[in-house]
Amino acid sequence: MKFLTTNFVRCPISKCDNSLKAFPLQYKNCELIQEELEFNPEFLANILDRLNWEAIIAVAGDLGNDSLPPTKPENVDPKDPENEQLLKDLHTLLIETQITEGEMHCGECGHIYYIKSSIPNFLLPPHLV
Repeated sequence: MKFLTTNFVRCPISKCDNSLKAFPLQYKNCELIQEELEFNPEFLANILDRLNWEAIIAVAGDLGNDSLPPTKPENVDPKDPENEQLLKDLHTLLIETQITEGEMHCGECGHIYYIKSSIPNFLLPPHLV
């Protein structure tokens, strides 16, 4: 599961839909790998507006990364050489970092979703559906 995916997944239990504690999920006992992929600065600059930066910071912290700026970079021009290092750092974190094993915990209901072989399991037992 790519790190970027953590910004879009949430607990599927209906009582957690409107809870601020249910997103982002909390990541624990995770194993990470880096997979080198082609750098695309335009993609990163375009996706920045769609990211929940507070969630990115929280999940990065869960995974031991506290190097991100506290506020979301704005109006990032992918052609400006001054932005190159920022975009490369975001590329490494969002695109190349993959969670291969671990747990995602919902802060609202406490349910744990497991990640095995880079695949998150969101299947719920019948009593939670």
